[in-house]
Amino acid sequence: MPEDRSATSFAERAFQSTLSRDALRIDPARTAAEIEDAIREIVFHRLRRRGVVLGLSGGVDSSTVAALCARALGPNRVLGLFMPEAECSPDCLRLGRLAAAACGIEAKTEDITATLEAAGCYRRRDTTIRDLLPEYNPSYKCKLVLSNVVGAAAYPLFSLVVEAPDGTVRSLRLTAEAYLGIVAAMNFKQRTRKMMEYYYADLLHSAVAGTPNLLEYDQGFFVKCGDGAADLKPIAHLYKTQIYQLAEYLGVPEEIRRRPPSTDTYSMEQSQQEFFFSLPHETMDLCLWARNHDMPPSALVTLGLTEEQATRALWMIDSKRAATRYLHLHPLRVTDLRELSGSATSAVAGNWPAGLS
Repeated sequence: MPEDRSATSFAERAFQSTLSRDALRIDPARTAAEIEDAIREIVFHRLRRRGVVLGLSGGVDSSTVAALCARALGPNRVLGLFMPEAECSPDCLRLGRLAAAACGIEAKTEDITATLEAAGCYRRRDTTIRDLLPEYNPSYKCKLVLSNVVGAAAYPLFSLVVEAPDGTVRSLRLTAEAYLGIVAAMNFKQRTRKMMEYYYADLLHSAVAGTPNLLEYDQGFFVKCGDGAADLKPIAHLYKTQIYQLAEYLGVPEEIRRRPPSTDTYSMEQSQQEFFFSLPHETMDLCLWARNHDMPPSALVTLGLTEEQATRALWMIDSKRAATRYLHLHPLRVTDLRELSGSATSAVAGNWPAGLS
């Protein structure tokens, strides 16, 4: 019999006292076939829809989902949406078009700037920032940055980074109120895009395909009723590292595969590592894999982390799971409380790891 090259088989071979990078290897052909079968079953038989609609951001995740859906359903049953706004990187639209062309699907452009302006997205954010920096105005740029939870001894905190028109960059400490105000305003972007996706899904009697990978899905790196909303999520069981393997097999253009993961939410360029994960996705993937397989911190030393840093990384995974658990919940009824009261609550939620300062 041929060797079983499934992700599970690789994981079993890699489960040792130290963590092997083989744990995240997959057989791309087999994985693609399984996902394509599932897409057909979900769309045609479970949801009884004609096809799918998805947003194309120019990133590897949405490009991979587009390719999988086109192979599963046929390119004529897949609609991609480009939804740029005033603060998007120009690369998003260009690379999104490249992804659509690569898998042969139709795509439409819906600029959401006017909708965001009408909702007060930019105005509400700028008003909040002016409480910290009175001279802030639309000619400035900004982003939120998370302190390094693994490399620092202090509790991780967000700071606001602003760039003045003359290029001067400053970092400002955020109050809790300012952080919430900025994030609440920025979440208009994800929710407006999802509103547009469901407009076309309703128009075409189609389903909305979400594009989160396992790292984002598990750790709650999405906006409720925004990019977290979808009828199917074809790659939410795959680690980011595995998405890259799959993307190469599917022929996702190399320029898209080389592009560093970005939030493309703030007016300054912002990586996912700066905003949410604190570590490169390759390392975060392996930390999450280790956590999912109950491996001790000492197993992560092969990643270049000390045992103390590994302990912090595993704590961060548990902490984010607890803090973002509500994002995965359906609207709760009164009768649901009985079921919830019996579920375990993470003991680490909100607590710094024992023995760490």
